[in-house]
Amino acid sequence: MIETFLEKIEELPVENSHLYFITRVLKPNIKKRDKVLDKYDFQIYQVDVDNEIQNHLHSLTVRQLNYINRKKLETTEYEAISDDTHQIFTYDTTNKAMSFTNIVENRLSNKSEIPKIDNLTDIVSTQELWAYSVGFFDSENKWIYSFRKILRGKVAIDEEENSKRKFLGSFRTKFNTQSSKLELLKGETITLDEKIDCLFFNDIFYIFQKTQFEQITCLTEEFKDHAEKVANELLETNMFEGMELLKTQIKETPAIHKKLVRLKKTNNYNNLNENSLDRMIDIAHKYGGILKKKGGKLLIENETDIDLTIKVLVDFYKKGEFSGKPYGTFSGKELVEKA
Repeated sequence: MIETFLEKIEELPVENSHLYFITRVLKPNIKKRDKVLDKYDFQIYQVDVDNEIQNHLHSLTVRQLNYINRKKLETTEYEAISDDTHQIFTYDTTNKAMSFTNIVENRLSNKSEIPKIDNLTDIVSTQELWAYSVGFFDSENKWIYSFRKILRGKVAIDEEENSKRKFLGSFRTKFNTQSSKLELLKGETITLDEKIDCLFFNDIFYIFQKTQFEQITCLTEEFKDHAEKVANELLETNMFEGMELLKTQIKETPAIHKKLVRLKKTNNYNNLNENSLDRMIDIAHKYGGILKKKGGKLLIENETDIDLTIKVLVDFYKKGEFSGKPYGTFSGKELVEKA
């Protein structure tokens, strides 16, 4: 599929490309610290660019896709946890209820309603510059979009910012190759990285940079929300003593969020009983871990207990059918044995 995208974009006239900036803004009456999954809205703006930038955006996209295509990466459906990140992941937005899908499914399909940027300062003073997108269209008006996350340090704003830098003992400059002079860099500047995090075409994201894709679409916040729900469901089983520690860890350790998302997908914690706990203790012991029971419940005393409990419940410990060797991994796709 990437080869198809490469050939199509390579053949398109340079003028068939458009640049868009995407911003993120808190919804009305919501604060950053509020625990709300969809607490942000995304806005999109058209950006007029000169021919030189248009050529550059087109050529860098071709270079990036050429590089990715040469690597001959496998394509697989997106999973929150995956052992091998050297893959192209696909993410179907159909029936996905996250805020960012409004950009790709609604806003970009109504281009006449997308406002143009006249003053970047006015926008970033109230909104967070979040990502940029380059759209490519063919003679049939079919569009392919690339996306790249914009880092905060890549944006510098207006004369007031330059004044602040002078006060702090620094200022922005550029070297003019025509005059061979170093000049003061005035106005608004933004650095566009020459990389692509993902492509979007026909309701599907093709993901090259998994972490950046999760940041762009705010899936990272969705992971936290799911993690908190799983923690509540584990508490409701009434089979754990001290599981309140998990909620603290969710707040302090983002790395645990995806593990709990994976656990939710397996649903292995449903219908737990004392026999299940005994089996969990045996599995942990088999691989050098220690889990304990107290009063008919699994005792959770520290983060090590939490980690080991999640590993056992999520089927972290696996065995190769051919080699018989044991492996440890949070990822994996459930298979159906044939008779």
